[in-house]
Parts: sequence; structure tokens; C-alpha cells
Amino acid sequence: MRIITLNCNGIRAAHRKGFYHWLEAQDADLVCLQETKAQIAQLDPELAAPPGWHVFFEDAQKPGYSGVAVFSRTAPDRVVRGLEWPDFDREGRYLQLDFGRLSVASLYLPSGSSSPERQAAKFDFLARFMPVLREWRTQTREYVLCGDWNIAHRPIDLKNWRSNQKNSGFLPEERAWLDTLFEEVGFVDAFRVVNQAADQYTWWSNRGAARAKNVGWRIDYHVVSPGLRERIAAAAVYTGEQFSDHAPLTIDYTGALVDYRD
Repeated sequence: MRIITLNCNGIRAAHRKGFYHWLEAQDADLVCLQETKAQIAQLDPELAAPPGWHVFFEDAQKPGYSGVAVFSRTAPDRVVRGLEWPDFDREGRYLQLDFGRLSVASLYLPSGSSSPERQAAKFDFLARFMPVLREWRTQTREYVLCGDWNIAHRPIDLKNWRSNQKNSGFLPEERAWLDTLFEEVGFVDAFRVVNQAADQYTWWSNRGAARAKNVGWRIDYHVVSPGLRERIAAAAVYTGEQFSDHAPLTIDYTGALVDYRD
């Protein structure tokens, strides 16, 4: 089972840069996209309904803003739209597909970098989301929560960590939240199970030739329930082409979707 996640920073822009063409060669089972920045009704058919995929979009009410999507080779048993939080759900931040006892979701956690008000909204989202995550851990379902979490966890996860300790995305409170998620609640950072190397990033600023110099942040994740830890087989960040200011993160899991429909 191969799952890819990408903050595409505009699905139209990613398509123009060759993302859909690249995707067809990846043999993926599921693709989770964030920041689609589009309403599906306004998309050309080649973007909204690429052949061979079951496609689901959860758009923001505000045009050209946020939005998530999931492409699946297999029809899901159920689709869950939003987290039942009207303020964040209208921003198009969560979309979940269920396959038997497996849930795969595309998540776009708010960024706090634009203003103190948005950082406050980000903290609000985190405060509300943790009880939900704790509840999910009491269930027998397995979860793969893919997306742009907008937090680098540890110093290894961004190049200039010393100078970013007071910046959104690497604040002590945000990092502590991930500590709780991974160390107490028990969810797993799937990438780090198979790759402990430094200089592994998924986002680069558009300023200062950051991408060329690999001055980046690892803020895109597969966060999985612990029952999937032993199924994590391989992880890769694709940087050969630039579809977005983020890079696609691909993780392979042993087994197949059909295994969860028993």
C-alpha cells in the first residue's frame, strides 16, 4: 500500500508543473493533497476527475484558499468531511476516507505565521484536536493522518532551528504538543520509523534560494496509529521536480487495503 501526501500550494499550479503526470508513474493507492486552493465545480475535468481515481475534495468556502483532497484507486466505504467544527471546517482542513477498519485522512493544520490572530487559531485547533486524537486511540480502527501539520518536531527537522525557536512552526508549545501526540498518546511519525537522517525536509521558503541550498523544514507527515508501525516499509521525499514549495512524501506500507476490509 503506497500513500503519497503533498501540500500542492494550488492544485492548478501543481498540475501545470507536471504533478499529475508524475503521479501516474508512482503506482500509488492513495494521494492526500492539501492547500488545493480551488472549488471542485470550477476545476477542469482533467483535474477534478483524473481517470482511474476515485476523487474527493473538501473545499474552503473562501475561493482560492486552503482545501484538501484525497485520490483513491479503491472506492471507500465511507467519506468523513470535516471535524464537526464549523469555524475550521469551512476552511476545508480535514477529509477522511474509510476502508473497513482503516481510515486515511488529508489534514491541513492552520499556519500561525501570518499574524498573532492566526497563531491563536492554530493553538485553538491543536487544543481541540488532541482530545479527538486521544479518542481515536481508544478505537480498534487504524489511522493514517497525512498532511501539512505546520510544525517541525525536533531540531533535526529544520535547518536553522536555533534562529526559529520563536517562530510559528517551531514554538516550544507546538513541539510539546507533538511530544504528547507521539510519546503519550502513542501515534507514530511514520517517516522517522524508517529514516533517522538529517537534512530531510518537505518545505522550503521561496526566499534566499532556500530550496537550492536545502534550507528547509520537515512539516509534512504521515502520522499513524501504533498498529501500523510494523507495516511501515519505506519512505521517500521526492525533490527531483518542483510541483510546489512542498515536496511529495511517499510512504509504503506492507499489506493492502483489502486486508482492512476483513
